[in-house]
This record gives sequence, C-alpha cells and structure tokens, in this order.
Amino acid sequence: MQRFAFELRKLRAEAGGITYRVLAQRAGYSVTTLSQAAAGEQLPTLTVALAYVQACGGDPVEWEARWKQASDEAAVLGPEGDGEHTEPPYKGLARFETGDDGLFFGRDRLTADLLELLRRRRFAAVFGPSGSGKSSLLRAGLVPTLRHTQDAGLRPAAIRILAPGDRPAYTHAHVFEPSDTTPGMGAAEADTLIVVDQFEEIFTLCQDPEERARFIDALLTARRPENRLRVLVAVRADFYGHCAGHRGLAEALRDAQLLAGPMSPAELRDVIVRPAAAAGLTVERALTSRLVQEVADAPGGLPLLSHVLLETWRRRRGKTLTTAGYEAAGGLAGAIAKTAEGVYSHFTRDQADAARRVLLRLVTPGDGTPDTRRPAEREELRDIGGPSTAQVLEALTRARLLTQDDDTVDLAHEALLTAWPRLRDWIEADRERLRTHRKLTEAARAWEELDCDPGALYRGSRLATAQEHFGEEHHEDLTVLEHTFLTTSLQAREHEEHAATRTTRRLRALTASLSVLLVLAVIAGLVAWQQRHNADSAQKTALSRQLAAQSSALIDTDSDLASLLAVQSYRTSPTSQAVQSLYAAAAVPLRHGLTGRRGAVTSVAFSPDGRVLASSTEGEDGKVRLWDAGTGRLERSLDWNPAWVWSMAFSPDGRTLATAAMNDGVQLWNTATGRLRTTLPGPADAYAVAFSPDGRTLATAGDGQGVQLWDTASARLRRNLGRQTQGVGSVAFSPDGHTLATGGTGHGVQLWNTADGKLQRGLCGPPLGVYSLALSPDGRTLATSGTDHTVRLWNTATGRLRTSLPGPAGDMAPVAFSPDGHTLATSSPDNTVRLWDTAAGATLATLPGHTDTVLSVAFGPDGHTLATGGRDQSVRLWDTAAGLNRAVLAGPLKQVLSVAFSPDGQTLATAGYGRGVDLWDAHARRRPRTLSKGLDDVSSVAFSPDGRTLATVGRHHGLGLWDSATGRLRERLSRDAHDVFRLAFSPDGRTLATRGLEHGVQLWDAKTGRLRNALPEFVVGTDSFVNGMGSLAFSPDSRTLATGGEDGAVRLWDSVTGRLRVRLPGHTGTLGSVAFSPDGRTLAAAGSDGTVRLWDTKTDRVRTTLPGRAAPVFGIVFSPDGRTLATAGSAAGSVRLWDTATGNALATLTGHTDAVLSVSFSPDGRTLATAGGDGTVRLWNIILPPPAMAISKICQALGRDLTPQERSTYLPDQPPHATCPA
Repeated sequence: MQRFAFELRKLRAEAGGITYRVLAQRAGYSVTTLSQAAAGEQLPTLTVALAYVQACGGDPVEWEARWKQASDEAAVLGPEGDGEHTEPPYKGLARFETGDDGLFFGRDRLTADLLELLRRRRFAAVFGPSGSGKSSLLRAGLVPTLRHTQDAGLRPAAIRILAPGDRPAYTHAHVFEPSDTTPGMGAAEADTLIVVDQFEEIFTLCQDPEERARFIDALLTARRPENRLRVLVAVRADFYGHCAGHRGLAEALRDAQLLAGPMSPAELRDVIVRPAAAAGLTVERALTSRLVQEVADAPGGLPLLSHVLLETWRRRRGKTLTTAGYEAAGGLAGAIAKTAEGVYSHFTRDQADAARRVLLRLVTPGDGTPDTRRPAEREELRDIGGPSTAQVLEALTRARLLTQDDDTVDLAHEALLTAWPRLRDWIEADRERLRTHRKLTEAARAWEELDCDPGALYRGSRLATAQEHFGEEHHEDLTVLEHTFLTTSLQAREHEEHAATRTTRRLRALTASLSVLLVLAVIAGLVAWQQRHNADSAQKTALSRQLAAQSSALIDTDSDLASLLAVQSYRTSPTSQAVQSLYAAAAVPLRHGLTGRRGAVTSVAFSPDGRVLASSTEGEDGKVRLWDAGTGRLERSLDWNPAWVWSMAFSPDGRTLATAAMNDGVQLWNTATGRLRTTLPGPADAYAVAFSPDGRTLATAGDGQGVQLWDTASARLRRNLGRQTQGVGSVAFSPDGHTLATGGTGHGVQLWNTADGKLQRGLCGPPLGVYSLALSPDGRTLATSGTDHTVRLWNTATGRLRTSLPGPAGDMAPVAFSPDGHTLATSSPDNTVRLWDTAAGATLATLPGHTDTVLSVAFGPDGHTLATGGRDQSVRLWDTAAGLNRAVLAGPLKQVLSVAFSPDGQTLATAGYGRGVDLWDAHARRRPRTLSKGLDDVSSVAFSPDGRTLATVGRHHGLGLWDSATGRLRERLSRDAHDVFRLAFSPDGRTLATRGLEHGVQLWDAKTGRLRNALPEFVVGTDSFVNGMGSLAFSPDSRTLATGGEDGAVRLWDSVTGRLRVRLPGHTGTLGSVAFSPDGRTLAAAGSDGTVRLWDTKTDRVRTTLPGRAAPVFGIVFSPDGRTLATAGSAAGSVRLWDTATGNALATLTGHTDAVLSVSFSPDGRTLATAGGDGTVRLWNIILPPPAMAISKICQALGRDLTPQERSTYLPDQPPHATCPA
C-alpha cells in the first residue's frame, strides 16, 4: 500500500509537480480525496486511483494492474493497526462449527421449525440444495440451541454428529448405543440425538448396497418408541429421489421433513451485518443492499456470500467493509475463483501438478446428479505428488479452500466445484477417468482388508479399463496401495496367461495323437448340430412370422392379445414381420389397464387435478372406485353397492364426487374419506349430474322430475326446469356457467339460462333422441350422440348444425372433448374408441382394446390422458399423445399435391387443386394463411434452405418466388409454366430446378431468377402418373441432380454443367420419385411398379430393394438422420416406414381415404406430414423406440401375460416361457 502511494507521488512529480488544486480540477475529485490517495494510510478506490493517474498523464491500464496487485497484498497482510480483531467474523467457504454460534445469524426461524419437527418426530430430515447452509444450521444453529434449552422433552442426553463416509454401517456402529448423560446435557433417561450430515454420501461414497441398507435400517430404528435414539439427517435436495427409492426411508420421511429454502432479504442482512457488528466493524449500506440483491438471485449463493465477505473483510478500510474492497475481491461470482487462482498462480510446476491430483481426489463425479466432494484420509494424499503435496495442502487450507482435521482433508464447500472454472474444467476433462479411479480406490481397499486375497484382484474388462486410464503416464496419480493392487492384478493376469500357454502346449501333443479320430467325430457332430440349428432356426422363424401375422389380424379387434403376440413374435425371432407387428402394437396408446372389477363399467370421471380417476361398475360387484390415475393403483372404494351408476362428476375443488344412480338418486361423497356426505331429496332414479364451473350449483336429471338445479352448499333445490326436461339423460354446463345444455328423448337438445331457468334455444328442431352430449371448452360447439347412431357438432351461438362426423356411433355412444377442444372422443359399434379432429371432422386415431360396448369416456385435464370403460368389465387409460396420428389439417382443397416443412419446422406449406397454397402453423394447427387468392391448382411447393423464400408452380400463375414471412410475391420467373409439375431447391440455395412436359428439366439462378441451364432432352413421359408427380432431387452437396423417367431409369446430372454422369436402370415402370439420404451415400428411387430401390451413390449399384404392394409409389423421403425412409402410394392411402440399414418395414400409417401424393419430414425428424387425394394433410408422430423399449412399454401398459388358454391356442407344444414377466 505504501509503495503504491509512493509511486503515485512519483508520478505527480514526473508530471511537473502540478498542484493538488489543478489535479482536482482535472480529476473531478476534491483536493482532500486526492491527497489522501497518495498519503499511504489506506488504499484508494480504483476509480479515484485511475482519475489521479489520468490527471497526471499516466496509463490507466498499467495502473489498474498496479492497483490490483496492491489490493491483493493488502488482503494478505490485512489492515494495519487493527490487531485486536485478527480473527475474521466470517467463515468463508468453511462451515460453521458448534462453537461459532456467536457469529451464526439469519436462520432463527428455520432453527425454530427444526426444533418443532424434532419435538414431533423421532426421525426427521432437512433437505436443501447445495449451498443452502444445512451443515452450518445443524452445528451452529440447532446444537447450541438444544444444549441451552430448558425444555426437558427436547434436551438430549448426548449429541453425536457424523458424516456417513464410504462404510457407514461399519464405521459408525458404535454411535447407535444410547449414551449416558453428557455433562451439560439432558437427564440420563433422555434420548441420544444422532445428527447425520452429508447424508448423500451413502449414495456417492458407499458403493455396497448391503452396507448402505444396514446403515439406513439402523437409523430407522429411532422410529420405535422404546428406542433411546433420535435421528436427524441433512440431505442435498437433488438426492431426494434416491431417498424415495428406499421403502422404509420414504415412509419415514412422509411427514418428517423440512426444506431449507432461500433466506429472506431481512435474514440476508443479518448474515452480512451482524457478524461484522459483533467484531466491532461496519458494512457500507450500499454494499449491504448490493449483496442482498445479488445473493437473492444466485442459486446456492450462501457460500459465495460467506467467502466474498471474508475476502472483503481482508480488504477493509479501517473498521469498514467497503464496496471498493468487495469489487477488489472479485464480487459475488468471482471471489472464489480469484482466491483460488491467486493461490494457484504462486505454485511451482510441481506444486501445480500436485494441486490438480489432490483436488481431483477430493471429488466424486456425478452420474446423473451433480458432482460432490469426497473427504480423503491424509495418508491417502501423502502418497501422491511427492513433497509438494504438503505445501499445496497448507496453502489451500490457509486460503480456506480446504479443511483439515487430524485424519481427513476435504473441500471447504461444494461451491468450489462450480465457482472455480479451472477445477470445473479439470473435472470435465477427467470425468471418465475419475469414475474409474473411485472404483479402483474402493477395490484396492477391499483387497487389502481381505488380506490381499487373489480372488479380489481386478480381471477382465475392469483390469483393461484401469490399465488404459492409469498406465505409465498417470501412475503418479495412484497411491502406493492402488499402484500395488493394479500391478499385482497385471502380474496375476500375466501368470494366468503363461499357465494357460503351458497347459495349451501339453494339450497339443495329446490332441495331435487323437486328431484323426476327433476330426471325423467333430465333423459328424458339426453336421448334425448345424442341421439341428438350421431346423430350430427355421422353426423359430416360421413361428415368429405366424405370431406376427396373427397379431396383425387381431390388432383392430383385440389389441391386448395382439400386443402380447407381437412381443412373443419378436422374442421368438426378430424377423422383419415381428418388428413391424411390435411397432404396430407399441403404437396403441394404452397407458394402463385397471384391474379388480367384475361387472360392466358404466361411468368414468377425472378429478380436476387429474390425479384421481373414478369408475363405477354394475351388478354384484357394483362399486365406485377411486384410482391413482398416474400409477393405475386402486386408492379406495366408496362404501356403497349401486345397481347402476349412470353419471359421475367431481366438484371443481375435487373434494366432492356426485353420483347419479338407479334406485339411489343423486348422492354427494367425500373423496378424501370415501364417506357419504348427503343424498339429495330428488327422484330415486337419477341419470345425469354436472357441477357448474364455480362449484356452487349441481345440475341433475332424474326420472319424473326432469332437470333440477341444486345449491351445493346447502343441498337445497334452487330451480326445477320443468316438464320440458322430462326424459333428459345428459347435462353439461357452459364454461361461464350461464348456460346449461340438456339432451334426452322427446325434446332433443336444449340450451337453458341458468340464472332465470328459461329456455334459450332448442337445437335439433323435431324431437330426436340424444344419448350423450358435451360442450367444448370455449363453449362454442356442442357435441351430441343420438339414437340414430350419429355424432353431430352444433354451433351454440346460432343453433345450426356445424357438421356430422362420418361413421356410425355406438348404441349408447358417450362423447367427450379434450381440454383444448381440438379432439373429440366417441365410441363406435365395433367396440373401439375414435378420436376426431374437431376442426377437420376427420378421424385422428382408433383405439382398439375393449371387447364389448364402450359405455363411458373422459379426458384428463392434461389433455392427453383418456379414460374409457365398457361392458367388458375393463377400465383403460390411454395416452392420446403417444399415438402415431397427431393431427389432421383440412382445408377446402379437393386434392393436396405437395407438402413441405420450412427449415425451422414452424411452418407447413400445402398446395393442390381447388385453393392454391396454405401456410399452416405446424404446432398450433391454427387457421392457415393463404398466399394469394389468385393462386389455384398449384402442383408443387418448396422452401429455400434459409426458409425466407417459397417457390410455387401452378397451372395459371407459372413459376413464382414468394416471401414466406409476408406472403408477398417477390418474383415471377416464368408465366409459361403451365406444364411444370415439380421443383426443388439445391441445398446451398443457389439453384432452383423445375421439371415439366414441354421444357423438361431447367435450372434457375435462385437469386437473380435467370435461367441458368436446361438439361438435354430425354424421355419424360406423358401419362398421368408422371404428370402428377415427376421426380427431381439434389444431392446434399448440391453438385448432383437426380431425375427419373418413363423408361424406369434414374439419371444423375452434373448440376453445374448439365452433363449426364450416369444412368441407373432397374425399374419396370415409370420412375416417379427420387430422394437422396442426408449423407448423400444412398439414393432412393420408386415408381409405378411399387418397388423402392436404394442405390449406393459411390458404386452406382443397388444396395437394397424394398418389397412393394403392386401399387405406384408417389412420394419418398428420408428422415433427417437417414435411418428411416417413408414411402407413400395409392395402396389404401397408406404410408410405410422402413429401416434403411436393414431394409425391414417398421410401421404402416393408415388414415387417408385416398392415395397419398406427398410426404415431408420435419427438420427434427419427429413429425411426418402426408398429403393426398382425400384433400387432407395428416401429421404423424414418428418416434419409433428400440424394440426393447417397445416391449417394456407394451408389457407395462398391459400388466399381464398370456393366459394358459391363449398360450395353448397360439403357442402349442412350446416351453412355458413368460412373454411379459411380472
């Protein structure tokens, strides 16, 4: 500091000895401030120092470095003249100990909560993120409070604090013995309190599951009333899931846990100000406010705060902690790194190497969890790094980055792992080696404890891995024990190899004498084995294909059995047919089948939070059951045996379940206890119930009374809607609660004003029987299912019919809207459930599985969980988002000829006859934007690689380039393009290729719009197949253009010169579609003969031929990762997915009612868009899991195996191996 002041005075002298008055005018500071800056009594702030330097003509960059050096020196030496307070009032990264309670502030409220928890529970836990101060809370907050409490029920006989370590049950066995009275503690009959800090070490350091279980079980004995132990554990919050994995521990923590959350601003001020006040110091108000604001927004900020306060204390001015000192320390985010780098920068090369080895030994790398610290014994660290290790340990401990006791060394805090970039980089660079090292350390220790038993040595892959990571270059990283263990393992392997070699030599002599006889015997045996193997393999292959065929035949009628047969088919032999049937089964979006009922399931309903599903059954097993909708487990059954429950509804708060039943009327149940709250004084036979959105009103429909509105608080009748509601069997409130829709026999569908009970509108005109109805979430659409087996959608504002859904509904067809209103679920006569796109009026998916009439459907509040129940006595939970068909986009197009995703995947362009070009939001399914009303009969669209331009060709408008953001026409390249039917951008965006009948293939400059080249004339074809689609594709490097013609050949052209490179013949009909794989190594070509050939572009040879269906293929496209190929054709409007590596069919997508003419993958490969002659575009989820995952999903959803009867029918004479093991 004195030297810095001297250099300032010297600078002023070299500047001509200017007076302080002139200096003050130049610098903008007072004479007093500038003279004190050069006096040497204290270090000036950086801003004052730089103003002084610039006024004297000095270099600010050079002097800023000098000031920082002086600041660091001042921090090491500390302020002069302040020797009475040499002990810092802040702990830095070190934790507070039991004797530090005089400096521990800010956790009074949490300490009181912890005392109350211990008063109620014998076993308790504190959870909190790393850096929340759990260890300090236990030692400096809880323990001193317990020692001084006057509450005899809380004051323990003794307190024992421990950390588990790597062998917790063995190391700490003695602590579970009750203690005699410790002086100053409770009475002899009081309990002993065991405080387990860093409880997560049982998962990070203890590698033996049995050892871990013994330790946890020992702790849990504290829950017994007769036990004289109490236990409190502190756990990092990210290990909560690990704790939940132990059944006893999860049960003990159910209501015995406390969360150490962030401090309030007032508590943070106490942490900052009160330790300084206790030491006779003050903190600048501006610094206090700044620290409170910064720490409040910093996850795990307490250790950072403690450390920066310590470093600011070292740079204090007199008795004041200043903002200047805080900034010199590096601030909240940089203080730890500055301290650590400051220590590290003074290390020699040997010391730096030793520091890296020491620090990495104190880390346990996370595996799916954050990294944690690892205490190490001093003896372990003495073996590495040589004499430099002791110097490094001393320097890091003095800087409070490490802590040491008599036996162990540890990181001061886990914040060091993330706040010091150098250490963080070391860990990332050596993460795999660290994992191997931790296992090697444990193995070496176990070997030593077993008296160096040779059976405990490394062998095989573990030895190879250890040798790879700790060869000659890294042998210094090992302790003597680890090195000895690894060397002995290598020597043992070498000895075993030599012994095996000697044995082999002896056997060779014997083998030679018997070889002639053995060769004959072996040959005969091999021939017999090969014949047996071939026969067995052929039998398995045949059985696999048979099971796959049976699965495919049953998938639409009995999906459960079909799914089990698909699994068994793949387990028998993974044939291509087995793979396809397995994916077809996995596409059935069943999540759970709920078991435990005997009787038809008459009604299902979700609680408002979606956690509980209510179901009702009829007959002898008549019950209302409440299920956990997430796990499919039964929670409770209502104490009631109804004859038939027609309808159920949860109140908006989920606390009440209303039921409408035959003979029992309307009843209200407490969902928490399952007990009856009240029975409404209505008719004995009730058919429908519905709560108003605010929960204050319950609408009911019953025999003889019509529709009634009840006050749910008093159970009193508010209003009876009268005779016009006789025969009503279904009711539903509008979202605002102002309107009630009713439906039944005699009066069809009616809308009522709930305020005055007056009829607003009758929707159906002539009387029409209605079985079920549902209002959309926005209240604009009403869905009804009638006795004429038709589902209708009505406009509630006008009362007009909006549409009737194609296809018949079931006899008693229930209907239900999804929460977003985009999907409607209905039942069908074939015992399936259909999901409809309400905007398009098209089927999204058909859910097979029920084997009898479906009586009830209900969507969960998450929008993708659907519950169904039926006469087959089953309740099924479906994940509607997991099905393949995600959405249907339907416009006024007669045919959709072309579909294309934008490069960012946000927009989908569609084009065809009857409208032109529509731009759809690919995610929200909003009403599309139309490019121009003048566009019609557009045959092809393509986005430029940057997504800014959309190219179109049409019968009347020619070839145009459009701004995809604004929808405006940028340039019309050619009006004479009525014959153009296909176009494509090159991947580099420079070229646009078009293909037509009159001009063949033309190459355009995409920027200037000029015609660059025209390929030589060749056979194009004039039949409708080529006219409709054609074939055109650029290679990924843009250098090659592939085309296909009527002669069945693929031609590859140089896209720059227009020269023909090669002709690839092979197809027997017109070649209608070509596509390059993303890596350019494969070219797919398809045509009117229905086959798809995959060509190797390097050798120009056919790599694979995919079998067709004797129907033209109109479109092919590779997925972005190149692993999947989608092909579309005219065969029943289907799309097939192929594995490009094996050539096996993966799945068949059905839903279109006419030929599929165009296909396009989204850039992320998760969605496939298909379009065709039925005028619709369908979006499909293309996420095909590995077969093992598909099997796991199927078995988990079904929850059963093949029955003995099913096994005897489909697997006769086969050994009884489980298809889906329990």
